[in-house]
Parts: sequence; C-alpha cells; structure tokens
Amino acid sequence: MEYYEPQNIQLNGFTPINPDENLTAGPSVDRYGFVGDHKQASNSKTSLPIEVIRQRELKWVHMFDDWDKWMNKKFSKVKERCRKGIPSSVRGRAWQHLSGSADLKKKNEGRFQELVMKESSQWQDVITKDLSRTFPFHEMFCEKDGLGQKDLFDILKAYAEYDTETGYCQAMAPVAAVLLMHMTAEEAFWCLVKICESYIPGYYKPKLEAVKLDGAIFGGLLEKTAPHIAKHMEKHHIDPLMYMTEWFMCLLARNLPFATVLRVWDMFFCEGIKVLFRTTLAMMKSALTPRDLQRCPGLFETNQRLRNLPKNLMQEDSLIPV
Repeated sequence: MEYYEPQNIQLNGFTPINPDENLTAGPSVDRYGFVGDHKQASNSKTSLPIEVIRQRELKWVHMFDDWDKWMNKKFSKVKERCRKGIPSSVRGRAWQHLSGSADLKKKNEGRFQELVMKESSQWQDVITKDLSRTFPFHEMFCEKDGLGQKDLFDILKAYAEYDTETGYCQAMAPVAAVLLMHMTAEEAFWCLVKICESYIPGYYKPKLEAVKLDGAIFGGLLEKTAPHIAKHMEKHHIDPLMYMTEWFMCLLARNLPFATVLRVWDMFFCEGIKVLFRTTLAMMKSALTPRDLQRCPGLFETNQRLRNLPKNLMQEDSLIPV
C-alpha cells in the first residue's frame, strides 16, 4: 500500500467546483450554511423546544463564569452536557474553553497577526490551491477570494509558520474551516494549535507515523468489537488506513452530515481521541451489517461503501446515543 506525505494527501470524496461560480445566488442553504441538496446538508430530525435550548445556553454561560471549578470538580456534568450537544450560540466559546485555546490566545496576544504578516511561505501556493476545495458548497467558502477563503488562508499560513517542522497538510483545511464557522480567525488558529498539539499530536507530520499507529489500534478494536467486519477486511486485504486516514485526519468533518459532525466535535473537545475511535467503529457497524457485506464481494465495493456512507444511518440521533 502507498502512503502519501501529508501535504500530498488526496482526500476521498472531493467534488471539483468552478471557483468562479457564486453559489450564494443558487439554491437556499440549510441552518449550517450548506447548499440544501449537498451531501453534508442537514436533515436531522432533532428539534428541541426553544425553552430547552435557552436553559442549556444559560447552563453553559454559568459554567463559563467558573470554568476551572467545573472542569476540576464537576467534569462528569460537563461531559454529560457535551454529549447532549452544545447549543450553537455558545459552541465556539465552549470549544475554546474545553481545548484550552482561550487561555493560549491570551498568553500570545498579537502572535497570530505576526504570523499572518510574515513574508510568503513555501506553502502559500499549495494552501491557495486548496481553498476552493474546502467546503465549496458552504456559503462561507464558496466565493473565490471572499472573506471566508481569506480568513482560512490566514489560519493555515499562520500555522505553517508557527510549526515549521509540520508545515501545512491538506487535511488541516477542513478542520480549520469548521472552527472558522464558529469563531474568529485568530480564535480558530489557536484552537487548531491545541488540536494539533494536544488532541492529535503528530497527525500532520511527514510519514504519518501517528496516524499509522492509530490505524493499527483501530484494526485491533474492530477485530474485538466487530469480528465479522474485521474478517471481511482481512479477506480482501483492506488495511484500516485505506479508509480511516481521512476520517481521523479531518476529524470526520468531510464524512458525516454536519449536525453529526458537530455532535462528534462537542464530545471530542471534551473527551479526546477516543471519541473518534468510538464514532468510527459505530459508523463501520452501521454501514457494514452482515447483509451489507454480502453486497460487497471485494475491495472496491467495500471501499465504495465506506466512501459513500448512507446518510440515513449517520444521523446524530442514531449514531450518537446520549
């Protein structure tokens, strides 16, 4: 099997788009900003009463006011609230508190701007090329040279300057984009730093050693929790890295309905990498039942199934029980 250097990884499922095409004049967008008929547009049936949403918002605001106490003495309650889903109005702030990026930003005032203003790095052309590939069906990033693409470029360039050993990796772009949907460019940058340093250290470094290690762990967990799937994969010589590399490196940002992505991230920022293992194993079990495996007689059919996960099976309510 061929492994790619991080900056050259081609992410499965990319749909080319004319960068000059302005999608904002086209179909209506969903509540997350995606074009209504795009695969990541949400059709989640979850609809909480406004009173419940307001109560949850107030609970989070109350936690922000005494954050250290909650994390040190009432972490189980914080975890419970993350698993239920963080209210959209406070999600960005919650992610920053959970990751510790809010404190990191305070300790590095002006650093982001310094990194952005540095002379053009070796990554500039590569990053620019990837901008129109990153959520091209989202209203924030569909306009060539628009504000969303500019902010995304600044975040990715700043990170390449900040961590010169790692530089830039294509898989960073969708992660940074999701952050940018919920916070300012500077806040998103420091949140990306925390993700890279504390949650998935080494994932974007050359040779993907950390990803390969987690691929081996994933294979062992699959054999333990879903032996019928593991046996099928072994029979057809399907290495976990053939399908889970994009899942893990992009934190599932490109692979699930967006409502589900956000629920996964809410838990990920609270509980860490184990959330990715837990979620991807659930995805495998949902998409590859014994009947499904009968329809996947070989490597090609199995990989196609995993690259085109049935949207109805990946909704937050069924994939992520509270």
